[in-house]
Amino acid sequence: MRVIAAPDKFRGTATAREIADAIVRGAVSVGASAEALPMADGGEGTLEALGGGNRRSTVTGPLGAPVEAEWRLAGRVAVIEMARASGLVLAGGAEGNEPLDAMTTGTGELIREAVESGARRVIVAVGGSATTDGGLGALRAMGSPARYRGVELIVACDVRTPFTGAAEVFGPQKGASPAQVELLRRRLVRLAQQYEEEFGIDVADLSRAGAAGGLAGGLAALGAELVDGIDLVAEELALDEVIEGADLVVTGEGMLDATSYAGKVVGGVSAYAAAAGLPVLVVAGQVDPDLVARGATTRVDAVSLVDRFGEQRARSDPTGCVEAIVAEVVG
Repeated sequence: MRVIAAPDKFRGTATAREIADAIVRGAVSVGASAEALPMADGGEGTLEALGGGNRRSTVTGPLGAPVEAEWRLAGRVAVIEMARASGLVLAGGAEGNEPLDAMTTGTGELIREAVESGARRVIVAVGGSATTDGGLGALRAMGSPARYRGVELIVACDVRTPFTGAAEVFGPQKGASPAQVELLRRRLVRLAQQYEEEFGIDVADLSRAGAAGGLAGGLAALGAELVDGIDLVAEELALDEVIEGADLVVTGEGMLDATSYAGKVVGGVSAYAAAAGLPVLVVAGQVDPDLVARGATTRVDAVSLVDRFGEQRARSDPTGCVEAIVAEVVG
């Protein structure tokens, strides 16, 4: 039996690589062969999925303090994970963040450095941001738009939220109060108008433009292509070729809910497996009860670590739990 391990991270408890390795150990322990292919959808972990960082730069963090950000340059292709420069973790989480002030300046500095270093294809993964600045900080740091003529800018998005919806949908997660959310929403509306006047592109209702608090929309105004991150990563890693001839595909994430099937790893991997006629096992830290009630998990076998092992063990030893489940299912 041949098993492909293609999970996302379990946010806050384990990386995609750690979960993938646990899946492999579980399969191998019962005599199967297995291959680890850690995935990402444009959020945190995308840089690692696409080869890992080989450059390090000091840039402006989300709240103005300098931060060290890893990124990748291979030939003329650069990979930048905005969370490394402008991420919520760097701002101290929602509790430490200043939602009205957080800026994407550092991400723009990385993009500019990549292009000045010879990159002609720049992949920007935009999940996990502290910001709702509509990409204004990044565009200011990038400098003249003329610098990016002939450069292919691709934005890997982990959501499909439109530009002006970013504040309401994601602002609370970044520490914004209801009053601040409204201020941020109005700022994005004005910024969309400004981008249309300056660049001739209307990003207000553009799908995916709200990713990373509107950074995706700001880059789209500059001519970037917005894509589902899972499809980009799957293409870069040749997922369709890797799963060919497999007997089972195992994927997973920390929380399996309705969003898992809207541009996220679980939904994307499941779709690739379905196209190849392969069964899928989803291992998740938790499974949304509403998803189960609607029968949405019937499309795949889904196992909740919390339901199976209890919350304490699921959080303290997610890899051990995943390994045990895969050994049980494959065996």
